[in-house]
Amino acid sequence: MARWNSIARGAAFAAVATLSLAACATDGGDEGSSSDATTGGSGSGDGLKIGSLLPLTGTLAFLGPPEVAGVDLAIQEINEAGGVLGSEVTVSHTDSSDTANANIAAASIDQLIGEGVSVVIGAASSSVSLNVVDDLTAAGIVQISGANTSTALSGYSDFYFRTAPPDTVQGNALGNLILADGYKNVGVLVFNDDYGTSLRDVVQGTLEAEGGSLTYGTTGQEFDPDASSFASDVQALLATDPEAVVVIAFDQTVGIIPELVGAGYDASKIYFVDGNLSDYSADFDPGTLAGAKGTLPGAFPDEEFQGRLASVAEGGELDDFSYGAESYDAVILAALAAVKGGAVDGTTISENLAAVSGANGGTECTGFADCVALLEDGEEINYQAVSGVGPFNDKNDPSSAYIGVYQYGDDNTYSLLDTVFGEVPAE
Repeated sequence: MARWNSIARGAAFAAVATLSLAACATDGGDEGSSSDATTGGSGSGDGLKIGSLLPLTGTLAFLGPPEVAGVDLAIQEINEAGGVLGSEVTVSHTDSSDTANANIAAASIDQLIGEGVSVVIGAASSSVSLNVVDDLTAAGIVQISGANTSTALSGYSDFYFRTAPPDTVQGNALGNLILADGYKNVGVLVFNDDYGTSLRDVVQGTLEAEGGSLTYGTTGQEFDPDASSFASDVQALLATDPEAVVVIAFDQTVGIIPELVGAGYDASKIYFVDGNLSDYSADFDPGTLAGAKGTLPGAFPDEEFQGRLASVAEGGELDDFSYGAESYDAVILAALAAVKGGAVDGTTISENLAAVSGANGGTECTGFADCVALLEDGEEINYQAVSGVGPFNDKNDPSSAYIGVYQYGDDNTYSLLDTVFGEVPAE
């Protein structure tokens, strides 16, 4: 299990509180390797070329604006500081859509490979990433996701990294939150998606380690992600008399909550995850979700960073900041890895990412310009991620991360309640 320390309520960390999670998606598929990968990506004489594979359409499209803004903000700041190895960084934005439209991501990857990018930022959905990671690895292109959480991606490839923690961290945080609230016997409404079942398994293990149990939602009791009615699922769950209910889903949540509340269930005993912790002010009557709680990977963003992100977003504003900081960090880390390695090809970047993240120790630095100055002086660096994640571990996952705990008010929007820090368990 992760080791947790509570952080003072309302503390402002320079990181973005993440929202969804399609970030989460799947826990299926075979583990891959980076053997046979080509050197791919930009040649040493070219500037660093970055591609993004982010949800511009589909069920996760609400994640697109903050993630794209994070990429654009990082590139703007890198180029203002002189670029990478004397050349400007360029970006090509493409659409990942979602797993229901897998052909879109496939076409985007073909485009980015053809353009000779060295790094791809994305996808948001772990399922989408698992569909494309082998192609990127074979092409020698580094993939860095700011939102993937599936445990299936841990150590998947020498070319795959992420700046969001695996489900082991959020699941442990959620389980401990429920236990701290005094509940041990919990019902889970979880869709039959690898993201959902992976996260459910961690919550279940955390509860059972403290003598708790799942009254409903164990293996074989998941619901169909394509379902349009949830009355029977809710009835089956409530028949087990749970002390609290966890809903692990995406947009199916809009159909689940009315069934729970309509059956008289106390909303203050409902818990959400990153895949469905969202603004429901336009979906439900005032007061529907009052007291409900949820968790999101990432520390709460300070106003200064929110303003910087919004400044590069379309229209100069953002409705939320989900995974904006994580996407920003991904680009900064890739650029620093290129500087440290002295080249902008994918292999060089992959070989230096852990080092610039602080895996070897080094001098702490913030921002591209400050970190480059240290590298040019021959120092090892420890980039201080805006999202608050720790250095990459040997599986290319963050070694630690913050998880935000949120609570809904009468207007069916959520606000920060607490922040906890977790370390990714060593295996």
